[in-house]
Amino acid sequence: MFAITFHEAAHGYVAHLFGDDTALTQGRVSFNPLRHIDPVGTILIPALLLLSHAHFLFGYAKPVPVVFQKLRNPRRDMLWVAAAGPGMNILLATISAALFYSIIFLPPEIASWVAVNLKNSVILNVFLAVFNMLPVLPLDGGRVLLSLLPTPIARAFARSERYGMFLILGLLFLLPMIFENLGLRANIFSEILAVPTKAIIQIIFQLVGMGEGFMVD
Repeated sequence: MFAITFHEAAHGYVAHLFGDDTALTQGRVSFNPLRHIDPVGTILIPALLLLSHAHFLFGYAKPVPVVFQKLRNPRRDMLWVAAAGPGMNILLATISAALFYSIIFLPPEIASWVAVNLKNSVILNVFLAVFNMLPVLPLDGGRVLLSLLPTPIARAFARSERYGMFLILGLLFLLPMIFENLGLRANIFSEILAVPTKAIIQIIFQLVGMGEGFMVD
């Protein structure tokens, strides 16, 4: 909940800094999770995955509205607005990692509970950042790529947004089903994302002075 709330609020705040106050006027530059909950993406899909004992958990918040034409320099500013969400998740992961130092001051009966939740916070925030930086529209990585591509290629790439969500859902749901029926590893997509996720987690723990950090399964 913290991860997706701060992620979406960061998009809206940076958009406001660069000239688009749409999210601000709609009350979306807020740390109140109720303003970012999507009935389907935040509640229904994760619940169905949990009940079906899926190999992974997937969900999303209600996207923050951004009118790119209102940005002072739409092509350039789009990059910073898109990167703000994953950047916030990396910041949250770093703060969570640094908070491991506080565990020694806690009573033993709650120290292990706090440690588990801090570790989960690091993993979830980094994974959310990595997933959102996939170069597929409408994900943040797709927005970043769109802002960097030459104009003719960017226009062609922008047309792929209408199919982007189907591609994402296919990678998350259809591909594992096909692989499982073929007797192959069903969670190969998650395993691919796990590589950069683990690498970033190790870097974060090293940055906060914890050496090689923690092994993440």
